[in-house]
Amino acid sequence: MVSFGLIEDWHPRPGRVTSWVPTAASSAAAAAAPTDPVPPSHQQQEYLRSARRNAAAGFRFSRLCLLCFDIQGALDVEAMTSAITTFLRRHDTFASWFDLDDDGSVTRHVLATDDIDVEPAVQGSFDDAETIRDLVGDHTPGPFDWDCFRIGTIEWNGGFTVFAAVDHLDTDGISQALTATELMSLYLNAAFAMNNPLPEVGSYHDYCRRERDLSARLTLDSPEVARWLELVRDNGGRLPSFPLTLGRRDDDPSDHTRSAIHTAQVFTEPQARAVDEVCRRHGAGFTAAVMSVAALAYAEFTGSDRYFGLTPKSTRRSAGEMNTIGWFTSLIPVPIEVPTTATFTSIVGAAQEAFEKGKDLTDVSFHRVLELATPDSGVHVSPGWSVPMVSYVDVRKLPGVEMFDAINGALYGSRGSSEEVFMWVNRFTDVTSVTLLYPDTPEAQNSIKIYVERLVEILTTIAAQGDYEPGVAALAR
Repeated sequence: MVSFGLIEDWHPRPGRVTSWVPTAASSAAAAAAPTDPVPPSHQQQEYLRSARRNAAAGFRFSRLCLLCFDIQGALDVEAMTSAITTFLRRHDTFASWFDLDDDGSVTRHVLATDDIDVEPAVQGSFDDAETIRDLVGDHTPGPFDWDCFRIGTIEWNGGFTVFAAVDHLDTDGISQALTATELMSLYLNAAFAMNNPLPEVGSYHDYCRRERDLSARLTLDSPEVARWLELVRDNGGRLPSFPLTLGRRDDDPSDHTRSAIHTAQVFTEPQARAVDEVCRRHGAGFTAAVMSVAALAYAEFTGSDRYFGLTPKSTRRSAGEMNTIGWFTSLIPVPIEVPTTATFTSIVGAAQEAFEKGKDLTDVSFHRVLELATPDSGVHVSPGWSVPMVSYVDVRKLPGVEMFDAINGALYGSRGSSEEVFMWVNRFTDVTSVTLLYPDTPEAQNSIKIYVERLVEILTTIAAQGDYEPGVAALAR
Protein backbone atom coordinates (compact mmCIF):
# COMPACT_ATOMS: atom_id res chain seq x y z
CA MET A 1 0.00 0.00 0.00
CA VAL A 2 1.25 3.49 -0.84
CA SER A 3 1.86 5.54 2.31
CA PHE A 4 0.37 9.04 2.53
CA GLY A 5 0.74 11.70 5.19
CA LEU A 6 2.58 14.78 6.36
CA ILE A 7 6.34 14.96 5.90
CA GLU A 8 6.73 14.64 9.66
CA ASP A 9 5.20 11.16 9.32
CA TRP A 10 8.13 10.15 7.11
CA HIS A 11 10.60 7.99 9.00
CA PRO A 12 13.59 7.46 6.70
CA ARG A 13 16.24 4.98 7.64
CA PRO A 14 19.49 6.46 9.00
CA GLY A 15 22.23 6.84 6.45
CA ARG A 16 24.43 8.98 4.27
CA VAL A 17 22.47 11.80 2.63
CA THR A 18 23.37 13.17 -0.78
CA SER A 19 21.32 15.78 -2.59
CA TRP A 20 21.72 16.88 -6.19
CA VAL A 21 21.97 20.65 -6.53
CA PRO A 22 22.27 22.88 -9.59
CA THR A 23 25.80 23.55 -10.76
CA ALA A 24 27.09 27.10 -10.54
CA ALA A 25 26.79 27.44 -14.32
CA SER A 26 23.21 26.21 -14.25
CA SER A 27 22.25 28.63 -11.47
CA ALA A 28 23.85 31.47 -13.40
CA ALA A 29 21.93 30.52 -16.53
CA ALA A 30 18.68 30.50 -14.55
CA ALA A 31 19.39 33.90 -13.03
CA ALA A 32 20.03 35.32 -16.50
CA ALA A 33 17.08 33.53 -18.12
CA PRO A 34 15.03 35.84 -20.35
CA THR A 35 11.41 36.67 -19.66
CA ASP A 36 8.73 34.68 -21.43
CA PRO A 37 5.32 36.02 -22.47
CA VAL A 38 3.35 32.98 -21.24
CA PRO A 39 2.01 33.64 -17.73
CA PRO A 40 1.88 30.92 -15.09
CA SER A 41 -1.33 28.96 -14.82
CA HIS A 42 -4.08 30.76 -12.92
CA GLN A 43 -3.57 28.35 -10.04
CA GLN A 44 0.18 28.95 -9.96
CA GLN A 45 -0.36 32.71 -10.06
CA GLU A 46 -2.68 32.72 -7.05
CA TYR A 47 -0.39 30.30 -5.24
CA LEU A 48 2.55 32.67 -5.70
CA ARG A 49 0.50 35.65 -4.56
CA SER A 50 -0.61 33.74 -1.47
CA ALA A 51 2.97 32.74 -0.68
CA ARG A 52 4.05 36.38 -0.90
CA ARG A 53 1.14 37.64 1.23
CA ASN A 54 2.05 35.12 3.90
CA ALA A 55 5.83 35.45 3.72
CA ALA A 56 5.92 36.51 7.37
CA ALA A 57 4.05 33.44 8.61
CA GLY A 58 7.14 32.11 10.37
CA PHE A 59 7.10 28.79 8.54
CA ARG A 60 7.10 27.53 4.97
CA PHE A 61 3.65 28.65 3.82
CA SER A 62 3.96 27.11 0.35
CA ARG A 63 3.35 23.38 0.08
CA LEU A 64 6.31 21.04 -0.24
CA CYS A 65 5.53 17.67 -1.82
CA LEU A 66 7.78 14.71 -1.06
CA LEU A 67 7.97 11.24 -2.57
CA CYS A 68 10.39 8.50 -1.65
CA PHE A 69 11.16 4.92 -2.61
CA ASP A 70 13.89 2.35 -2.04
CA ILE A 71 16.37 0.73 -4.42
CA GLN A 72 18.39 -2.32 -3.41
CA GLY A 73 22.14 -2.34 -4.06
CA ALA A 74 24.96 0.18 -3.89
CA LEU A 75 24.31 3.70 -5.17
CA ASP A 76 25.89 4.57 -8.51
CA VAL A 77 26.38 8.31 -8.11
CA GLU A 78 27.21 8.92 -11.77
CA ALA A 79 24.11 7.03 -12.90
CA MET A 80 21.93 8.97 -10.46
CA THR A 81 23.38 12.26 -11.71
CA SER A 82 22.46 11.24 -15.24
CA ALA A 83 18.97 10.14 -14.19
CA ILE A 84 18.15 13.36 -12.33
CA THR A 85 19.55 15.60 -15.05
CA THR A 86 17.57 13.78 -17.74
CA PHE A 87 14.41 13.91 -15.62
CA LEU A 88 14.65 17.67 -15.03
CA ARG A 89 15.36 18.37 -18.69
CA ARG A 90 12.43 16.22 -19.89
CA HIS A 91 9.85 18.26 -17.96
CA ASP A 92 9.80 21.94 -18.81
CA THR A 93 8.07 23.04 -15.62
CA PHE A 94 11.58 22.85 -14.13
CA ALA A 95 12.88 25.36 -16.68
CA SER A 96 10.65 28.21 -15.45
CA TRP A 97 10.83 30.57 -12.52
CA PHE A 98 8.71 33.59 -11.63
CA ASP A 99 8.98 37.20 -10.45
CA LEU A 100 6.12 38.75 -8.50
CA ASP A 101 5.76 42.53 -8.66
CA ASP A 102 4.24 44.70 -5.94
CA ASP A 103 1.02 44.98 -7.95
CA GLY A 104 0.63 41.18 -8.00
CA SER A 105 1.62 40.69 -11.63
CA VAL A 106 3.77 37.64 -12.31
CA THR A 107 6.53 37.36 -14.90
CA ARG A 108 7.89 34.05 -16.15
CA HIS A 109 11.56 33.43 -16.92
CA VAL A 110 12.63 30.39 -18.93
CA LEU A 111 16.10 28.92 -19.29
CA ALA A 112 17.16 26.48 -21.98
CA THR A 113 16.67 22.91 -20.77
CA ASP A 114 20.22 22.06 -21.91
CA ASP A 115 21.43 24.54 -19.30
CA ILE A 116 19.93 22.45 -16.49
CA ASP A 117 22.73 20.52 -14.80
CA VAL A 118 22.98 19.12 -11.27
CA GLU A 119 25.81 17.72 -9.21
CA PRO A 120 25.91 15.61 -6.04
CA ALA A 121 26.43 17.33 -2.71
CA VAL A 122 27.07 15.05 0.26
CA GLN A 123 25.19 16.40 3.28
CA GLY A 124 26.60 13.90 5.78
CA SER A 125 25.57 10.78 7.66
CA PHE A 126 22.67 11.00 10.08
CA ASP A 127 21.27 8.50 12.55
CA ASP A 128 17.82 9.95 13.19
CA ALA A 129 14.83 10.53 10.95
CA GLU A 130 14.01 14.00 12.29
CA THR A 131 17.35 15.41 11.23
CA ILE A 132 16.97 13.99 7.73
CA ARG A 133 13.43 15.35 7.44
CA ASP A 134 14.53 18.80 8.55
CA LEU A 135 17.49 18.69 6.18
CA VAL A 136 15.30 17.86 3.17
CA GLY A 137 12.75 20.53 4.05
CA ASP A 138 15.26 23.25 4.88
CA HIS A 139 17.40 22.61 1.80
CA THR A 140 14.53 22.75 -0.71
CA PRO A 141 14.05 26.36 -1.89
CA GLY A 142 10.64 28.00 -2.03
CA PRO A 143 8.41 28.87 -5.01
CA PHE A 144 10.21 32.12 -5.89
CA ASP A 145 13.45 30.25 -6.54
CA TRP A 146 14.08 28.50 -9.85
CA ASP A 147 15.40 25.38 -8.13
CA CYS A 148 12.43 24.81 -5.80
CA PHE A 149 13.17 21.10 -5.96
CA ARG A 150 15.68 18.73 -4.41
CA ILE A 151 16.24 15.13 -5.39
CA GLY A 152 18.55 13.02 -3.29
CA THR A 153 19.44 9.70 -1.73
CA ILE A 154 19.91 8.18 1.71
CA GLU A 155 22.37 5.30 1.63
CA TRP A 156 21.99 2.47 4.11
CA ASN A 157 23.35 -1.05 4.39
CA GLY A 158 22.15 -2.95 1.33
CA GLY A 159 20.55 -0.12 -0.60
CA PHE A 160 19.36 3.47 -0.59
CA THR A 161 16.23 5.61 -0.46
CA VAL A 162 15.52 8.07 -3.25
CA PHE A 163 13.63 11.21 -2.24
CA ALA A 164 12.24 13.99 -4.43
CA ALA A 165 11.06 17.14 -2.67
CA VAL A 166 9.30 19.55 -5.03
CA ASP A 167 7.34 22.69 -4.26
CA HIS A 168 3.67 22.31 -5.18
CA LEU A 169 4.23 25.05 -7.77
CA ASP A 170 5.75 22.38 -10.04
CA THR A 171 3.91 19.19 -9.15
CA ASP A 172 0.66 17.47 -8.18
CA GLY A 173 -0.36 14.03 -6.95
CA ILE A 174 -0.16 12.31 -10.32
CA SER A 175 3.16 14.04 -10.98
CA GLN A 176 4.57 12.62 -7.76
CA ALA A 177 3.74 9.08 -8.87
CA LEU A 178 5.14 9.79 -12.34
CA THR A 179 8.33 11.13 -10.78
CA ALA A 180 8.91 7.88 -8.91
CA THR A 181 8.42 5.63 -11.93
CA GLU A 182 10.50 7.81 -14.24
CA LEU A 183 13.41 8.28 -11.85
CA MET A 184 13.47 4.52 -11.26
CA SER A 185 13.57 3.79 -15.00
CA LEU A 186 16.19 6.45 -15.73
CA TYR A 187 18.46 5.26 -12.94
CA LEU A 188 18.22 1.58 -13.91
CA ASN A 189 18.91 2.49 -17.54
CA ALA A 190 21.99 4.49 -16.59
CA ALA A 191 23.33 2.15 -13.90
CA PHE A 192 22.76 -1.20 -15.60
CA ALA A 193 22.55 -0.34 -19.31
CA MET A 194 18.91 -1.33 -19.27
CA ASN A 195 16.47 -0.15 -21.91
CA ASN A 196 13.34 0.74 -19.97
CA PRO A 197 11.19 2.76 -22.39
CA LEU A 198 10.42 6.35 -21.47
CA PRO A 199 6.96 7.65 -22.35
CA GLU A 200 6.38 10.67 -24.54
CA VAL A 201 5.93 13.80 -22.44
CA GLY A 202 4.10 17.01 -23.15
CA SER A 203 4.81 20.58 -22.09
CA TYR A 204 3.49 22.31 -18.97
CA HIS A 205 4.50 25.60 -20.58
CA ASP A 206 2.19 24.81 -23.51
CA TYR A 207 -0.57 23.86 -21.09
CA CYS A 208 -0.29 27.27 -19.41
CA ARG A 209 -0.52 28.94 -22.81
CA ARG A 210 -3.61 26.91 -23.66
CA GLU A 211 -5.30 27.76 -20.37
CA ARG A 212 -4.55 31.46 -20.76
CA ASP A 213 -5.71 31.53 -24.38
CA LEU A 214 -9.02 30.00 -23.31
CA SER A 215 -9.49 32.27 -20.31
CA ALA A 216 -8.70 35.36 -22.39
CA ARG A 217 -11.76 34.58 -24.51
CA LEU A 218 -14.06 34.39 -21.50
CA THR A 219 -16.40 37.23 -20.60
CA LEU A 220 -19.16 37.71 -18.05
CA ASP A 221 -21.55 36.55 -20.74
CA SER A 222 -19.76 33.25 -21.30
CA PRO A 223 -22.00 30.34 -20.22
CA GLU A 224 -19.21 28.80 -18.14
CA VAL A 225 -18.63 32.03 -16.21
CA ALA A 226 -22.36 32.53 -15.73
CA ARG A 227 -22.65 28.98 -14.38
CA TRP A 228 -19.90 29.50 -11.79
CA LEU A 229 -21.38 32.80 -10.63
CA GLU A 230 -24.88 31.32 -10.44
CA LEU A 231 -23.63 28.54 -8.17
CA VAL A 232 -21.96 31.01 -5.82
CA ARG A 233 -25.03 33.25 -5.74
CA ASP A 234 -27.17 30.20 -4.93
CA ASN A 235 -24.86 29.71 -1.94
CA GLY A 236 -25.62 33.16 -0.60
CA GLY A 237 -22.92 34.80 -2.70
CA ARG A 238 -20.19 33.03 -0.75
CA LEU A 239 -18.02 29.99 -1.20
CA PRO A 240 -18.89 26.82 0.71
CA SER A 241 -17.40 25.98 4.08
CA PHE A 242 -16.99 22.88 6.24
CA PRO A 243 -20.24 22.06 8.07
CA LEU A 244 -18.71 21.99 11.57
CA THR A 245 -16.73 24.56 13.52
CA LEU A 246 -12.98 24.73 12.90
CA GLY A 247 -12.03 27.24 15.59
CA ARG A 248 -10.34 29.71 13.24
CA ARG A 249 -10.49 33.51 13.32
CA ASP A 250 -11.82 34.13 9.83
CA ASP A 251 -11.76 37.88 10.44
CA ASP A 252 -7.97 37.88 10.83
CA PRO A 253 -6.06 37.05 7.63
CA SER A 254 -2.80 36.88 9.60
CA ASP A 255 -4.18 34.07 11.78
CA HIS A 256 -2.05 31.24 10.40
CA THR A 257 -3.33 27.89 11.64
CA ARG A 258 -0.95 25.01 11.04
CA SER A 259 -2.32 21.90 9.38
CA ALA A 260 -3.18 18.64 11.08
CA ILE A 261 -4.00 15.33 9.42
CA HIS A 262 -6.40 12.54 10.26
CA THR A 263 -6.58 9.18 8.51
CA ALA A 264 -9.08 6.41 9.15
CA GLN A 265 -10.07 3.17 7.43
CA VAL A 266 -13.54 3.30 5.90
CA PHE A 267 -14.04 -0.30 4.85
CA THR A 268 -12.57 -3.30 3.05
CA GLU A 269 -12.53 -3.90 -0.70
CA PRO A 270 -15.53 -6.29 -0.62
CA GLN A 271 -17.53 -3.50 1.03
CA ALA A 272 -16.27 -1.04 -1.59
CA ARG A 273 -17.43 -3.40 -4.34
CA ALA A 274 -20.85 -3.55 -2.67
CA VAL A 275 -21.05 0.25 -2.93
CA ASP A 276 -19.91 -0.03 -6.56
CA GLU A 277 -22.87 -2.31 -7.23
CA VAL A 278 -25.35 0.07 -5.60
CA CYS A 279 -23.94 2.90 -7.70
CA ARG A 280 -24.06 0.83 -10.89
CA ARG A 281 -27.76 0.16 -10.39
CA HIS A 282 -28.36 3.91 -10.24
CA GLY A 283 -26.12 4.94 -13.11
CA ALA A 284 -23.39 6.39 -10.93
CA GLY A 285 -19.69 5.92 -10.19
CA PHE A 286 -17.69 5.95 -6.98
CA THR A 287 -16.90 9.67 -7.19
CA ALA A 288 -20.61 10.42 -7.22
CA ALA A 289 -20.99 8.10 -4.23
CA VAL A 290 -18.37 10.01 -2.26
CA MET A 291 -19.92 13.37 -3.16
CA SER A 292 -23.40 12.08 -2.23
CA VAL A 293 -22.16 10.89 1.14
CA ALA A 294 -20.54 14.29 1.74
CA ALA A 295 -23.85 15.92 0.79
CA LEU A 296 -25.84 13.72 3.21
CA ALA A 297 -23.39 14.45 6.02
CA TYR A 298 -23.57 18.17 5.26
CA ALA A 299 -27.37 18.06 5.36
CA GLU A 300 -27.37 16.21 8.67
CA PHE A 301 -24.95 18.63 10.30
CA THR A 302 -26.41 21.88 8.93
CA GLY A 303 -30.03 21.17 8.06
CA SER A 304 -29.42 22.60 4.59
CA ASP A 305 -31.11 21.08 1.56
CA ARG A 306 -28.36 22.28 -0.79
CA TYR A 307 -24.75 21.03 -0.89
CA PHE A 308 -22.18 23.00 -2.88
CA GLY A 309 -19.47 20.39 -3.36
CA LEU A 310 -16.11 20.96 -5.00
CA THR A 311 -13.78 18.25 -6.23
CA PRO A 312 -10.41 18.38 -8.03
CA LYS A 313 -10.21 17.35 -11.67
CA SER A 314 -7.15 16.66 -13.76
CA THR A 315 -6.65 19.12 -16.61
CA ARG A 316 -4.33 16.80 -18.53
CA ARG A 317 -5.54 16.30 -22.09
CA SER A 318 -3.03 14.82 -24.53
CA ALA A 319 -1.25 11.49 -24.23
CA GLY A 320 1.96 13.41 -23.59
CA GLU A 321 0.41 15.46 -20.78
CA MET A 322 -0.63 12.24 -19.05
CA ASN A 323 3.09 11.63 -18.51
CA THR A 324 4.10 15.23 -17.79
CA ILE A 325 5.17 16.74 -14.47
CA GLY A 326 3.26 19.89 -13.50
CA TRP A 327 0.28 21.20 -11.56
CA PHE A 328 -2.51 19.91 -13.79
CA THR A 329 -5.57 20.25 -11.57
CA SER A 330 -8.56 22.49 -11.14
CA LEU A 331 -11.67 22.49 -8.97
CA ILE A 332 -15.05 21.70 -10.46
CA PRO A 333 -18.45 22.19 -8.81
CA VAL A 334 -20.72 19.30 -7.84
CA PRO A 335 -23.92 20.84 -6.42
CA ILE A 336 -26.38 18.33 -4.96
CA GLU A 337 -29.95 18.87 -3.75
CA VAL A 338 -30.75 17.01 -0.50
CA PRO A 339 -34.50 17.23 0.17
CA THR A 340 -35.98 16.08 3.48
CA THR A 341 -36.93 12.76 1.86
CA ALA A 342 -33.42 12.14 0.53
CA THR A 343 -31.64 8.82 0.75
CA PHE A 344 -28.34 7.83 -0.79
CA THR A 345 -29.98 6.03 -3.71
CA SER A 346 -32.36 8.92 -4.38
CA ILE A 347 -29.53 11.43 -4.90
CA VAL A 348 -26.54 9.48 -6.21
CA GLY A 349 -27.82 9.49 -9.81
CA ALA A 350 -28.26 13.27 -9.69
CA ALA A 351 -24.82 13.56 -8.13
CA GLN A 352 -23.37 11.70 -11.11
CA GLU A 353 -25.14 14.11 -13.46
CA ALA A 354 -23.81 17.08 -11.47
CA PHE A 355 -20.30 15.63 -11.63
CA GLU A 356 -20.53 15.19 -15.40
CA LYS A 357 -21.85 18.72 -15.79
CA GLY A 358 -19.06 19.99 -13.57
CA LYS A 359 -16.50 18.47 -15.91
CA ASP A 360 -17.60 21.03 -18.50
CA LEU A 361 -15.94 23.64 -16.25
CA THR A 362 -12.63 21.77 -15.88
CA ASP A 363 -10.75 24.23 -18.07
CA VAL A 364 -12.49 27.32 -16.69
CA SER A 365 -10.48 28.43 -13.69
CA PHE A 366 -12.55 29.91 -10.89
CA HIS A 367 -9.67 32.34 -10.36
CA ARG A 368 -10.40 33.73 -13.82
CA VAL A 369 -14.12 33.88 -13.05
CA LEU A 370 -13.39 36.06 -10.03
CA GLU A 371 -11.23 38.34 -12.18
CA LEU A 372 -14.24 38.88 -14.44
CA ALA A 373 -16.80 39.27 -11.64
CA THR A 374 -18.04 42.81 -11.07
CA PRO A 375 -19.30 44.29 -7.77
CA ASP A 376 -22.88 43.70 -8.91
CA SER A 377 -22.23 40.01 -9.73
CA GLY A 378 -23.51 39.02 -6.31
CA VAL A 379 -20.39 37.18 -5.14
CA HIS A 380 -18.36 38.01 -2.03
CA VAL A 381 -14.98 36.27 -2.14
CA SER A 382 -11.84 37.56 -0.41
CA PRO A 383 -8.27 37.22 -1.75
CA GLY A 384 -6.60 34.03 -0.63
CA TRP A 385 -9.92 32.23 -0.42
CA SER A 386 -10.05 28.60 0.56
CA VAL A 387 -12.82 26.04 0.18
CA PRO A 388 -13.46 22.52 1.48
CA MET A 389 -12.41 19.97 -1.12
CA VAL A 390 -13.61 16.39 -1.46
CA SER A 391 -11.53 14.09 -3.63
CA TYR A 392 -11.88 10.43 -4.55
CA VAL A 393 -8.56 8.86 -5.50
CA ASP A 394 -8.50 5.38 -6.98
CA VAL A 395 -4.93 4.67 -5.91
CA ARG A 396 -5.04 1.40 -7.84
CA LYS A 397 -4.85 3.47 -11.05
CA LEU A 398 -1.91 5.72 -10.16
CA PRO A 399 1.10 5.41 -12.49
CA GLY A 400 3.44 2.67 -11.27
CA VAL A 401 1.31 1.82 -8.25
CA GLU A 402 1.84 -1.89 -8.84
CA MET A 403 5.50 -1.50 -7.84
CA PHE A 404 5.05 0.86 -4.89
CA ASP A 405 4.74 -1.92 -2.31
CA ALA A 406 7.94 -3.54 -3.56
CA ILE A 407 9.93 -0.30 -3.42
CA ASN A 408 8.40 1.07 -0.18
CA GLY A 409 6.90 4.00 -2.08
CA ALA A 410 5.34 6.89 -0.18
CA LEU A 411 3.93 10.37 -0.85
CA TYR A 412 3.99 13.17 1.72
CA GLY A 413 3.22 16.88 2.03
CA SER A 414 4.35 19.65 4.37
CA ARG A 415 2.11 20.92 7.17
CA GLY A 416 1.79 24.46 5.88
CA SER A 417 -1.34 26.29 6.97
CA SER A 418 -4.97 25.21 6.67
CA GLU A 419 -8.01 27.44 6.57
CA GLU A 420 -10.44 24.75 5.42
CA VAL A 421 -10.76 20.97 5.25
CA PHE A 422 -9.36 18.97 2.35
CA MET A 423 -10.58 15.38 2.21
CA TRP A 424 -9.30 12.48 0.16
CA VAL A 425 -11.09 9.14 -0.01
CA ASN A 426 -8.37 6.74 -1.15
CA ARG A 427 -9.21 3.34 -2.57
CA PHE A 428 -6.43 0.77 -2.37
CA THR A 429 -6.49 -2.86 -3.50
CA ASP A 430 -7.59 -4.12 -0.08
CA VAL A 431 -9.10 -1.20 1.83
CA THR A 432 -10.56 2.26 1.36
CA SER A 433 -9.40 4.99 3.72
CA VAL A 434 -10.18 8.65 4.28
CA THR A 435 -7.58 11.34 4.96
CA LEU A 436 -8.43 14.89 6.04
CA LEU A 437 -6.11 17.90 6.21
CA TYR A 438 -7.54 20.56 8.51
CA PRO A 439 -6.66 23.47 10.83
CA ASP A 440 -4.88 22.22 13.92
CA THR A 441 -7.21 23.63 16.58
CA PRO A 442 -8.96 21.82 19.46
CA GLU A 443 -12.34 22.67 17.94
CA ALA A 444 -11.37 21.29 14.54
CA GLN A 445 -9.95 18.12 16.04
CA ASN A 446 -13.26 17.42 17.72
CA SER A 447 -15.24 18.32 14.60
CA ILE A 448 -13.13 16.09 12.39
CA LYS A 449 -13.63 13.15 14.75
CA ILE A 450 -17.40 13.62 14.63
CA TYR A 451 -17.40 14.13 10.87
CA VAL A 452 -15.32 11.05 10.09
CA GLU A 453 -17.48 8.87 12.34
CA ARG A 454 -20.56 10.00 10.43
CA LEU A 455 -18.89 9.57 7.05
CA VAL A 456 -17.82 6.01 7.87
CA GLU A 457 -21.25 5.21 9.26
CA ILE A 458 -22.95 6.35 6.04
CA LEU A 459 -20.59 4.44 3.74
CA THR A 460 -20.64 1.21 5.74
CA THR A 461 -24.43 1.36 5.94
CA ILE A 462 -24.64 1.69 2.15
CA ALA A 463 -22.28 -1.28 1.76
CA ALA A 464 -24.31 -3.43 4.17
CA GLN A 465 -27.87 -2.35 3.36
CA GLY A 466 -27.70 -0.89 -0.13
CA ASP A 467 -28.88 2.55 0.97
CA TYR A 468 -28.67 5.16 3.71
CA GLU A 469 -31.53 7.24 5.08
CA PRO A 470 -30.60 10.19 7.28
CA GLY A 471 -32.20 10.35 10.70
CA VAL A 472 -35.50 12.17 10.84
CA ALA A 473 -34.18 14.52 13.53
CA ALA A 474 -31.12 15.31 11.48
CA LEU A 475 -33.16 16.41 8.50
CA ALA A 476 -35.86 18.23 10.44
CA ARG A 477 -35.64 21.64 8.89
